[in-house]
Amino acid sequence: MLALHFGAGNIGRGFIAPLLAQSGYDVCFVDVNQEIIEALNTRTSYEVRLAASQQETFTVQHQAGLHSINDQQALITAITKASLITTAVGPNVLKNLAPLIAEGLRARVKVTKTALNIIACENMINGSSTLKNYLWQQLADDEKLALDPLIGFVNSAVDRIVPLQSHEDVLFVEVEPFYEWVINATEVKGDRLEIAGVTYVDDLLPFIERKLFTVNTGHATCAYLGHYYGLKTIKEAINDARVRPIVQGVLQETGQLLQKKYGFEATTHQAYVDKIIKRFENEHIVDETHRVARSPLRKISANERFIKPATELLALSIAPKQLAIAVLAATKYANQDDPEAVELQSFLKTHSIAEALTKYSGLKPDNKFCELVVQAMQALK
Repeated sequence: MLALHFGAGNIGRGFIAPLLAQSGYDVCFVDVNQEIIEALNTRTSYEVRLAASQQETFTVQHQAGLHSINDQQALITAITKASLITTAVGPNVLKNLAPLIAEGLRARVKVTKTALNIIACENMINGSSTLKNYLWQQLADDEKLALDPLIGFVNSAVDRIVPLQSHEDVLFVEVEPFYEWVINATEVKGDRLEIAGVTYVDDLLPFIERKLFTVNTGHATCAYLGHYYGLKTIKEAINDARVRPIVQGVLQETGQLLQKKYGFEATTHQAYVDKIIKRFENEHIVDETHRVARSPLRKISANERFIKPATELLALSIAPKQLAIAVLAATKYANQDDPEAVELQSFLKTHSIAEALTKYSGLKPDNKFCELVVQAMQALK
């Protein structure tokens, strides 16, 4: 069984590929990084280490690597033969995959009617559906009609902290021991995918939002507040007396929403929150605040980790004051190496925070949350 995995970065090598290889798939990576592709083609395996006191290391066997620009014909051929396609490229890169995958699907439908499932393993809601929309824009109506019964765009929720890292061996990667991969069983075409460690559910949204509004919201809150206070790592941030109470307050607010919206039991959800905070405290992971804080415009957008829960809490007549502090900290994030941060800070030189939230978060200037964010300035001071 051939699994094509787009994205040979740390998440792909340290999380998705190991589970696919463990499940019997021959994993072929697709990436634009020539150094990594050459290393993958030179060797047949690489090492992954768990960031824990035991420092357990295991070997991942893979098939090969394809360069998404230089090896396009080989990639199209691989798509015709694949049993599964996965991605871990980042939400903003999904659209760049669409033309090439569409070309592969055109070729595939001519040689086989075997079902193929595509799973976007991204930090976003309905990543696979988003990828489908990009792909469908590349295809004619008759092509979509032919492919629709055969291609499953299977949404999933993935969770594993893989910090920014550098090693002499470009394939070696270190990851936290904890992981979660939840897949929507109702969207699979053909036989159920047997993937080690995967949890299948019939309704994915509660698990996506539980992860997004807990792990991602908490992680980003740590990062923006930590960066604001000059703290270098997530561990330093979560252990700082100025940061930790706000992170806990933010997760108390999002927890209220999740419990009301999906019926998560209070004690069980608090145990989940406690586990997430323990993960932020992991002394074996050096996760820099500037890495987690990158792409602030995406993270303060309407359907992301801050604005969506805040808006829904306001609809329940709950004032998300802690989320407001987190968003204010996000607007303070300055990083000359991050184009989104540069754009945001440039806009704020001549516009108010409320105007920034109108432009980038889709909120109206008189929205109650805009008012709460402005009021939060006192809390940050």
